[in-house]
Amino acid sequence: MTNSRRTNLYGRYMNASGAWHAHRKGCALCSSPSGPRCPDGDELWERLVRLQGAYLTHLRTRGTS
Repeated sequence: MTNSRRTNLYGRYMNASGAWHAHRKGCALCSSPSGPRCPDGDELWERLVRLQGAYLTHLRTRGTS
């Protein structure tokens, strides 16, 4: 993965994290540790998880190609 692609992936991951945390602060459903998430929060959470997985995979596999 090139440097610009890595930065782009990391940036998207950090943006998703920021969006999730900002939403969670203002949403009663999403702020509950074990409760259900609202539809918007669920979408933000899924995006964060997907990007986190992609970024961690990149970190584990960099330099192996």
